[in-house]
Amino acid sequence: MPASTTTAPVVLTAKALLLDMDGTIVNSDVVVERCWRDWAVSHGLDPEEALKVVHGRQGYATMAVLLPDRPMELNHAENAVMLARETADTDGVVPVAGAPEFMAALDGLPHALVTSADAALATARMTAAGLPMPAVRVTAESVQASKPDPEGFLKGAAALGVDPADCIVFEDSAAGIAAGRAAGMRVIGVGPRAAAHTPTTHVPDLTALHVTTAPDGSIQLRVAAQA
Repeated sequence: MPASTTTAPVVLTAKALLLDMDGTIVNSDVVVERCWRDWAVSHGLDPEEALKVVHGRQGYATMAVLLPDRPMELNHAENAVMLARETADTDGVVPVAGAPEFMAALDGLPHALVTSADAALATARMTAAGLPMPAVRVTAESVQASKPDPEGFLKGAAALGVDPADCIVFEDSAAGIAAGRAAGMRVIGVGPRAAAHTPTTHVPDLTALHVTTAPDGSIQLRVAAQA
């Protein structure tokens, strides 16, 4: 019988943290899947295949992947309808395990929300999950390109006045992890989706993290050992 293996605790240091929202601090999967299944079926697409590319991207970018021959203006128009539906539907939106304690620990420390949601959707979901909205946030309106483009994370770092190399990204999706790495940042992958996309380190949820401040003011993240 093979011996069980346990990863050693990991300690990472940063000057700022950049947080994705959906799947990372807010669990909105039931809403996302409900809305996007309906959209996929209405366009004759396999919902299960559609859900493989939904997470992490802005809606218009997801539509462009799934319907590559369709004019982009139609994607933007349908994305506006989708955003309105998702904003109105918060049934089942909850915090990711450990998120309330994690966000409380970040109070007063440099951090920003960097999400593919627009401001209205971000506000609705953070409120539904009972989480505080970071003072610095980069939403869909703030960028020209969706993740996996690094623009959002680079803007978050700039808004905080921190070099990208001194930032740590928290992400759950392939697109988000790719965006963080393209920005030259380390990435902590959160949840089951993240594990397959080789983040710097991975946690099942935010209960595995302990946040402290070093004497020089930097943020220390201790990632608990995992069996």
